[in-house]
Amino acid sequence: MFSLKDKVIVVTGGTGILGHAFINAIAKAGGIVGVMGRNEKIANERVEKIIANGGEAIALITDVLDSSQVEDAKTKLLNKYGRIDGLVNAAGGNVPESVVQNDANIFSLNMDAMKKAMDLNLWGTMIPTQIFGDALSKGDKASIVTISSVSSKQVLTKVLGYSMGKAAIDTYTKWFAVELANRYGDKIRMNALTPGFFLTEQNRTLLTNSDGSLTQRGQLIIQNTPFKRFGSPEELCGALVWLLSDASTFVTGSEIIVDGGFTVFSGV
Repeated sequence: MFSLKDKVIVVTGGTGILGHAFINAIAKAGGIVGVMGRNEKIANERVEKIIANGGEAIALITDVLDSSQVEDAKTKLLNKYGRIDGLVNAAGGNVPESVVQNDANIFSLNMDAMKKAMDLNLWGTMIPTQIFGDALSKGDKASIVTISSVSSKQVLTKVLGYSMGKAAIDTYTKWFAVELANRYGDKIRMNALTPGFFLTEQNRTLLTNSDGSLTQRGQLIIQNTPFKRFGSPEELCGALVWLLSDASTFVTGSEIIVDGGFTVFSGV
């Protein structure tokens, strides 16, 4: 039930930290991975490693905000494999200039930076879904997984632009899941994977100091996480493989939270 054998699955943001865990998990479950990202060197290295370990993968050097590049990636994938069975929208993240410091004037926000954060997270998910969707609809069964965040569930100071982008993804995921079902029945499912706190390149400077110790923000997060630690990227992969596999064929429009209990803890 949990096998992804011979399923062709695209992972946007496949050159990132979470994306790295995702592509490896998909390959280990038997899937054929389209490693999509902007960093050609990292994409090729990751593809080579998957192939060396007996898997199958292809590098798709793409900026998810450029529709023509995403179209080219789809064409390349279809020319090689003839179909697409899954899409993981892992591209996104925080935009440093959109961070609102505690002493900032909240009536003088950097609106261009806020828009950039929204574009990266929301449009960086919608554009690939739009472009790959046609190919997904032509197969037997397909699954789309978006990546949300606990910042869409609770107010986190500083990261307004990121939080708005992820909240929009939640609405988009549920709305689109319903419309997919209305048009395609159970042929295409769409769900969100909602991570808690994992150290990535986007949040590392917010959560840790240069010597690796926790910032005050990092300490507060650990304090309010019942497991009292950050997550490991690999701990997201069980839920991801489940959502992509036939083990979750009656699941759509759901948000699967993997956060060590952060969102359910009152702090008391």
